Amino acid sequence: MVKISNKDEDLEVINEPSKKKKEKREKKKKKKEATKRDKDEKFEKSLSIEEEPPKKKRKKDKKKKKEKKKGGKNEADGSNNDTKENPLPDGETRKHKAEQTDKKIILSSALDYVPTGKDKEENDVSLLLFYQYVEPPWDNEFYNNTVLSHMQKLGEDLHLTGRMRVAREGLNCTLTSSHENILGFCKELRKFHKGEFVDTEFKVTTDLPKKQRFPNLKVMPVTELVNYGLNGEKAPPIDYTGTHLEPKSYHEKLAEDNTVVIDVRNHYEAAIGRFDPPQTGAEYMDPLMRKSTEFPVWLDKPETKEKLKGKQVLMYCTGGVRCERASALLKYKIDTDPGIKDLGIKGVYQLQGGVDKYFKQFPEGGFWKGKNYTFDKRFAHAPPQVEGDERSGKSEPDVMGKCEVCRKPWDMYRGKRRCPTCGVPSLICRDCFQADKDGIRKIDRRIRCDLCVEQNVKSKAQLKVQEQKELEEYQSKQIASGIIPDSTGDKKRSKNSHKFGPAPNPDNVTRLFVKNMCSKNMDEATLLDAIPGITHIVWRTDRTSGQFFGQGWIEMATPEDAARAVGMNGKRVLNRPIYIEYQPPGGKDAWPPPSSRIGQSGS
Repeated sequence: MVKISNKDEDLEVINEPSKKKKEKREKKKKKKEATKRDKDEKFEKSLSIEEEPPKKKRKKDKKKKKEKKKGGKNEADGSNNDTKENPLPDGETRKHKAEQTDKKIILSSALDYVPTGKDKEENDVSLLLFYQYVEPPWDNEFYNNTVLSHMQKLGEDLHLTGRMRVAREGLNCTLTSSHENILGFCKELRKFHKGEFVDTEFKVTTDLPKKQRFPNLKVMPVTELVNYGLNGEKAPPIDYTGTHLEPKSYHEKLAEDNTVVIDVRNHYEAAIGRFDPPQTGAEYMDPLMRKSTEFPVWLDKPETKEKLKGKQVLMYCTGGVRCERASALLKYKIDTDPGIKDLGIKGVYQLQGGVDKYFKQFPEGGFWKGKNYTFDKRFAHAPPQVEGDERSGKSEPDVMGKCEVCRKPWDMYRGKRRCPTCGVPSLICRDCFQADKDGIRKIDRRIRCDLCVEQNVKSKAQLKVQEQKELEEYQSKQIASGIIPDSTGDKKRSKNSHKFGPAPNPDNVTRLFVKNMCSKNMDEATLLDAIPGITHIVWRTDRTSGQFFGQGWIEMATPEDAARAVGMNGKRVLNRPIYIEYQPPGGKDAWPPPSSRIGQSGS
């Protein structure tokens, strides 16, 4: 139909069907533009949370699936890994993982690789492991009046349970609570005092069952974070500690020849699991210790020294803290003990974060064999993927230990029984415990740990005499060589500590070597105040990094000043003893260097 209208004397011909089509096209166009705007907005939003466009993401997912079928590589460690993580429903991620922003918090879930079938709400416990040495140590007043009370209050306010070992030299903690409270504790420690915990590495395992929560909190004042018997002046400077290797680098070192790996844990821990390097790699060494105080004695034994000769030395423990003092002791003795110095050791390395962190990097186990003994409610556990495969029936457990009664394979420390002669936990199977309970076969004092059987130790008194004899022999050798001061002389000096007598100086030496200085806070003014008569100072530093080792050479104004300085050996400066000895120039270089004169040197 055509309609003719006369308006303002113009003729307009309007085709009504064409008008409707035009309106329809415009409506369709607007809808299309709106749809495009929505897509653009969604795309921009996806970029803001670092996700890929859906089409590309689908292609990438298909590619990943193909690679997994072929047996792709684990991105974290470069190892082949055919077993997938325990799958979750679409859209879900492992609890807490997306929340983590602190890069120094190493986070993992107990549900990774482990099929549970239980309600996730039953697994709401988080476990925190960490340690931190403080240099210089907190003074007595701050430690007693602030540190202990602050840690107690912080733990109670955040409903933490577990153990805090609190010493003047730092903290060593194993704690449980809700995930939020654990992260809250880490955050509060980051802000504590002068920033002692700013760089602390916190290792957190989430989604543990309720039964693995500690019942209460114990804040324990201690002399040492790990009891090596190296407290006070016997302690090697912590800045001597070995080179820290991340798990991947440590794994590579384990495969190198001309290397030894020392298990710094106790023997009963090593009995159920340890590193097992390839045949062409590192040689495994177990010091056969019942407690850490035996390590210095073992390190000094001739057979130990023979195995260390010309080797690079690796050390490891559960979480890393025991390696700090152990590696520092070895490196300190390389510098100060001729018997160790002459061995030609090619480097001392330790596993950063211990076995706990290694398992997070190598869930399939890497070079680990058996289970890792822990001092929390897990008691012992295999690498997470291995444990998941064992629980799901995909593989048989790799049991290293043996029951002390019937000798069948067993690796679970259960019950409260301990070796009647040395006191370490007893490794006894469920059947033998039941037989003892039922009166069928009693577990009497003849059932001892493997070490006591091997060493023919039959009583506590016999073991105590043996340990005391070894310790006295070790300490007398260290005192004779000047590595540690004579405690008897220290007691006499402590009554009148400001009076140090001059040491004999028949050769009129004026060049001295000073060690065990605080590497963070020692400076020229402090040293001059502690030792009068210094004219030149040469600080011992790393040539590459410039890091100060806490050691140096000083030139004294006169031989008499040098004698008085050596007489101050063991004097406490910045809360630690410094050791001073004569060291005449060797003649190779001009001494003293002109640039080292007081007023020109830097700390």
